[in-house]
Amino acid sequence: MFADTEFVADKKPDSCPAGGSKSWSQLDINGAQVQGLIRDLVAHHVAVTSTLPVFEASAPGRPKLQQRVISAMSAAAEESYLTARARVAMDAPMTALMRKEMDFEFAFAKAGGLLLAGPDPTGNGGVLPGFGDQREVELLVEAGFTPVQAIQIATQNGAKYLGQDDRIGTLAAGKQANMVLIKGDPSKNIEDIENVETVFKAGVGYDAAKLIESVHGQVGIR
Repeated sequence: MFADTEFVADKKPDSCPAGGSKSWSQLDINGAQVQGLIRDLVAHHVAVTSTLPVFEASAPGRPKLQQRVISAMSAAAEESYLTARARVAMDAPMTALMRKEMDFEFAFAKAGGLLLAGPDPTGNGGVLPGFGDQREVELLVEAGFTPVQAIQIATQNGAKYLGQDDRIGTLAAGKQANMVLIKGDPSKNIEDIENVETVFKAGVGYDAAKLIESVHGQVGIR
């Protein structure tokens, strides 16, 4: 929401002024303006997609640097990402904006809004598919959701939005066998969601470690 310009003072019709993040940072999530926006979104059945890892990638001191992510990047992509990350000032506003985005998403879902989850290829290149999806779920827990709620947002809600929850999104007899086998219990420790051992696609199991090895050094090349 930090790019939303509807709250910029003296905004003119059919114009997109600068200063969206500044105006958004000054708003109270529980205030009339933001709560009115949430009610409007829910009333019109507008889904919101959370991309918290993109915020985190530009927040000072975050995220925790993971070698598994770096190893998937090409040398050029790695250099570009680490250079951009090193240039983030410790007083950058993204820390506060990220917290406000978390609070907005939590309030939106609490009000009955359909919250989705997924990575986004924008930002400084530090959010990779797969790894970004896992981090997204972890950040939803940091935002205030329970681990089970966060997993549901990343799985069932997406299927529901696509109108395909009758065949994917949850585990049930007769549904397509797309699932992951995890070592641990992410319902109690959400970081266990990173410990994927087997990936099932349409009922066929694939070794997770081999899948990751197959893209070693490839992000930024293809």
